[in-house]
Amino acid sequence: MTDPIELRGMTWSDPRGFDPVVAAAKAFALTHPGVAITWDKRSLQGFETTPVDELAANYDLMVIDHPHVGSVADQGCLLAFETHASNDALAELANQSVGRSFQSYFLHGKQWALPIDAATQVQAHRADLSRRVRSWADVIRKAEDGNVIWPLRSPHVLMSFYTLAANLGRPCATSHGDLIDDETGLQVFEQLHAVSRHMDETFYTMDPIAALDELSCSDRYHIAPLVYLYKGYANDGYRANRISFTDMPVLGRNGPLGSALGGTGIAISSKTAHPQLCTEFALWLAGAECQSGLYVDANGQPGNALAWSNAAVNASVLDAYYNTRLTHETAWLRPRHDGYMQFQEEGSEIVTDALRGHIQPETAVARLNERFRASF
Repeated sequence: MTDPIELRGMTWSDPRGFDPVVAAAKAFALTHPGVAITWDKRSLQGFETTPVDELAANYDLMVIDHPHVGSVADQGCLLAFETHASNDALAELANQSVGRSFQSYFLHGKQWALPIDAATQVQAHRADLSRRVRSWADVIRKAEDGNVIWPLRSPHVLMSFYTLAANLGRPCATSHGDLIDDETGLQVFEQLHAVSRHMDETFYTMDPIAALDELSCSDRYHIAPLVYLYKGYANDGYRANRISFTDMPVLGRNGPLGSALGGTGIAISSKTAHPQLCTEFALWLAGAECQSGLYVDANGQPGNALAWSNAAVNASVLDAYYNTRLTHETAWLRPRHDGYMQFQEEGSEIVTDALRGHIQPETAVARLNERFRASF
């Protein structure tokens, strides 16, 4: 009899992040006798900021987001999937990816994680209180009436800056040089401020979960114009009122494109004693069969396009995947170089200071460009 194998995993604490991987671990154990996968969880803020190398020292499997990839790709703390996964298996998942989700974890010629959850900034609204809006001008009018809520805690305030710049057709840079040209930067700040100046200061402490909790439980607010998709709020009974998710409101003339991509992927520690087993689990977890069935049945928000195209999967979430698909397929992939995560923190502070009137927009654009160049 072989000794039992216990793998440890780390994910994030929202039911969308925790429940499906726990359910998947139980199902995997049924087909792999003697194998157990136990999952720990951390807060959303911890998920967004905890260095991956710290996790890799203690866990076999990790749920990560793609901006961390640049800081770990050359450190040797993650196992590249090409080591134990076939080219055909990876190509199949790449073709089944929603938008650039699969690509977001590919850097320096290696695949460092597999997408299991797709998300980008979309529009959330209470259909019982208001129709969706289609333009940023409509968002401004809603803000003037006091009906807009907007999560502006770091890094989400910077994500909104990214989204509007890309939606104008002039996306922020992802390589050496200035982040954004002066004209575009000032235009984006003008549009952001046109909404933020009508808002409560508490929004600067809100992440998407806090904002969606308020939107779903209070009739004061009607829409969140830019917020990452959290399908749970569209489920019946999750909160007092259901939230509908639709494509983002547009500022430019290019349609709902340029939203700052989010989502999560499953990664493997290079220190694991069971790399082949971890690879097998990760491939199955990201695959269409699991993603369209067990994963969504256990509160998961899939990253696989076959699940997004499934009518039954959409039925339980007010067609959230159908209604935000275009925004997700045309989302913008933010920088991922080693040094980016520090800039993301600094950039969020700069954008916040500008929106709160602590610095002038011209100063903010100059500082964003200065800190972005320094991040390389």
